[in-house]
Amino acid sequence: MLLAPWLAFGQAPPRPEFEVAAVRPAQTQTPGQNIGLHIDGAQVRCTNLSLKDYIGMAYRLKFYQIVGPDWLASEKFDISAKLPSDAAASLIPEMLQALLADRFEMKAHRDTRDLAVYMLEAAKGGIRMKEAPPVAAAGAVNIAAGGSQAGVGVDLGGGSFFSFGNNRLEGKKLTMAALADTLGRFMDRPVVDGTGLKGAYDLTLELSPEDYQAMMVRSALLVGVLLPPEAVRFAEGNSSASLATALLKVGLTTQPRKAPLEVLVIDHMLKAPGEN
Repeated sequence: MLLAPWLAFGQAPPRPEFEVAAVRPAQTQTPGQNIGLHIDGAQVRCTNLSLKDYIGMAYRLKFYQIVGPDWLASEKFDISAKLPSDAAASLIPEMLQALLADRFEMKAHRDTRDLAVYMLEAAKGGIRMKEAPPVAAAGAVNIAAGGSQAGVGVDLGGGSFFSFGNNRLEGKKLTMAALADTLGRFMDRPVVDGTGLKGAYDLTLELSPEDYQAMMVRSALLVGVLLPPEAVRFAEGNSSASLATALLKVGLTTQPRKAPLEVLVIDHMLKAPGEN
């Protein structure tokens, strides 16, 4: 019954689109600069995000689920957009899909591939983390990140955040899915949540200086930063033993696995957008 009006005229429902949108090359990142998605009423601002970030947001995928050229992680843009008056913020991913197709001529297809991952699991002795109160709902969405050579901090909204600096990773009100995603930013393969835990937790992971530096290198490589070969070799030769020890202290472990995961394969995409 809901589809009948469209079928009667042989038309598909109109795709969600921003009322107006401007796409510009991102400025050079400065220390402490907020990076991420900011929604205030009908105004949407995305700051200093890579094409891979936007694709992930648009299709609700993780970095490792996007298959395409390396420059997807290094070409960064700012987007300023306005939601239509009758549109919900929950449709922003679909609006980003339309924007990527229109401005970057993006074409892609879905596939399933066996990927090497780390499975985040509860250790044999059970978890030893403090469960946090539920994340507060908020009218405005403000998911932002800031960082420098000293580390990085990401505000996930509603009091949930993580910081990575001074040889430690600290999380507040993190779900296990968010923790897995966070760890995947700094490890040599994706991390998938296999704990089955539904709550949010506070935790602190203390790391050795060597492991911390190696994880920072891996994070930089993931977003397309070009680093000297010696830095890459240092990260590849690091075992992250202190991370494994720190996870065990809070009752968690990561185990190497192969997992069939959905991926989005980019068939065609412009490196620079069309005119606004």
